[in-house]
Amino acid sequence: MPEMKRIKLGSQGLEVSAIGLGCMGMSFAYGPAKPEHDMIQLIRHAINSGVTHLDTSDVYGPHTNEILIGKALKGVKREEVQLATKFGIKLLGSMGPLEIHGEPEYVRACCEASLKRLDVDYIDLYYAHRIDTKIPIEIMMGELKKLVEEGKIKYIGLSEAGPETIRRAHAVHPITAVQQEWSLWSRDAEEEIIPTCRELGIGFVPYSPLGSGFFASGPKVVQNLEDNDFRKILPRLQGENLEHNKLVYERVSEMARRKGCSTSQLALAWVLHKGDDVGPIVGTTKIENLNQNLGALGVKLTAQEVAELESMASFKGARMAEEIFANSYKNSDTPLLSSWKSK
Repeated sequence: MPEMKRIKLGSQGLEVSAIGLGCMGMSFAYGPAKPEHDMIQLIRHAINSGVTHLDTSDVYGPHTNEILIGKALKGVKREEVQLATKFGIKLLGSMGPLEIHGEPEYVRACCEASLKRLDVDYIDLYYAHRIDTKIPIEIMMGELKKLVEEGKIKYIGLSEAGPETIRRAHAVHPITAVQQEWSLWSRDAEEEIIPTCRELGIGFVPYSPLGSGFFASGPKVVQNLEDNDFRKILPRLQGENLEHNKLVYERVSEMARRKGCSTSQLALAWVLHKGDDVGPIVGTTKIENLNQNLGALGVKLTAQEVAELESMASFKGARMAEEIFANSYKNSDTPLLSSWKSK
């Protein structure tokens, strides 16, 4: 297995493994929660393999994913892992609708609760999961800054924030990382978000670098999905969109065969080639899939191959189903749909 690289996120000193572990699917969104014992084994295997960046949120479960990670970290030296969690999304049902919150008292209460569930003294990277536009971003950031000063969190992140929001937040306290979907499947972050981050010295954490499993399983990912698997309503996995995207997948797979790697390794390698300020988090619930993902570290791409991949990866359909976030648009600048324009 290739040796794990370390990268720096932001300019405040946070260093993480080049590939992180997205833990959401262990407890939430991808069907029923997976067996706790198996997930603890997976998390510990990841850490032993050099994956030290673990990503969760209080909304995953809700709450149960943080508890799971807390259990998995028993006996692990705290300084050997970089723990990222999030606040800000309040689910009103199992898969939405939802409310976005960023009031200072809510921020603090969420942080205290996450610390207890994770059973740690501090959180390495604490994200606003979505941006609450009912209040000025400066108010929320002021409370996060206090939490940094109190040692409860080390670094501040934003998830799915527009460029103006990022700038205003960064002016209150340095933002270390912005998290947003980025892959061959979803490239809208390249228009304004990533340039803004690089101008300000902010790291970028792509989630769903394998297109919610599309690059791992191809079109068959839609087969036999559980009723509460959110991928059942992803626009890119529906009807004509799916038929078109199937053809794109076949072209990417052909290139992977030429490279002697899997389609998922090629897709992840593309993200890894996007810069030393980029640290993707990859979700999985199986050790063998984790090992496969780590193999992407050994896939080398030339500039010509990167360009070839980008030219063929023209997918159809919005990247997120509006139904999931039906109530979020009133008070969030979340760029969920492909037609969204950054604020």
